Amino acid sequence: MTISPMFTGLLIPFLAAMFLAINMGGSGTAPAFSVAYGARIIRKDLVPGLFGLFVFLGAILAGKKVALTMSGGVLPASSMSIELTTIILLSVGLALLIANLLGVPQSTTQAATLALIGPALYLGNLQTEALFTRIIPMWFILPLASFVIALVVGRYIYKPIARSEKLPLEKISASKSWKVIVIITSCYVAFSIGSNNVANAAGPILSMTANELQIPAGSSGYLLIMILSTLLIAPNFAIGSSLFGPKLINTTGKDIITIGPLGATFVSLLTSTLLLLASSVYGIPTSLVQMNVMAIIGLGISKVGWKTLRKQTPVLKIVGVWFITPLIALLIALALTLLAGKIGIL
Repeated sequence: MTISPMFTGLLIPFLAAMFLAINMGGSGTAPAFSVAYGARIIRKDLVPGLFGLFVFLGAILAGKKVALTMSGGVLPASSMSIELTTIILLSVGLALLIANLLGVPQSTTQAATLALIGPALYLGNLQTEALFTRIIPMWFILPLASFVIALVVGRYIYKPIARSEKLPLEKISASKSWKVIVIITSCYVAFSIGSNNVANAAGPILSMTANELQIPAGSSGYLLIMILSTLLIAPNFAIGSSLFGPKLINTTGKDIITIGPLGATFVSLLTSTLLLLASSVYGIPTSLVQMNVMAIIGLGISKVGWKTLRKQTPVLKIVGVWFITPLIALLIALALTLLAGKIGIL
């Protein structure tokens, strides 16, 4: 049986995409289930299965627009060769692996986008319009909105209700029906992750495969490639959740601030709705991890104050790694692109 050279060539970037998906699954577990785990509602061993299932559904049902953005919104789709796609996906995967080993949830979207910027700068064809007018502004606007909304709700709604004797919050939080609601909202978060983060790997794979098979964008064949790429990549999120999830949900679920089921439900609904809106309506790749952590910080400040939060939790470490990991992805991608160009494979 003779194996096609094209199949052999495509196998390498697909493996790199699966490696990236595993690391994204680890990082994405934290914003999806850390609040439910921190509120002691769900066991760790149940998380990967639920997380993987709803990531898959989100990618299939609501991930099309972000996949199109990641396939040509930063680096032109026509530039996505087998070699360049492998470099981009491998760079993001390695950068996220470092963050996962440190136990810090990271923005997979920002790392993936900066990894696209590296080769685009080298080739001189960076698509600046979408990057600077839509994508990057949302990286700041959405986490800030998440923080402000959580802080305001926590200080002026949640805290007064908690102090009031009219609503038995402890009894509500302990009820089985409310715990089910929290788990449902966690699954909703996983769905929104699927609508956005799967495209970080599926987008470059889509452009590369279409280029190699000479399938025009917008055709039925192009749509089929998008679906097949998603079907192959999305299940690897569950593997990453199993490998890295326990450490990461411990970081955001317990180390930042322990919040009750009411707070957990609010954080899940707020951040996942913001992400799903960015994905399905605008097709903008953005960070749920940052929105989630900023919302938890907002609730934490309203509960214990900023000084206590800063001293007793790893907030500064988390924010520091947010900046470092995407830069690592950019530098790895740029270095590998320069090396590939020097030895003549680009």
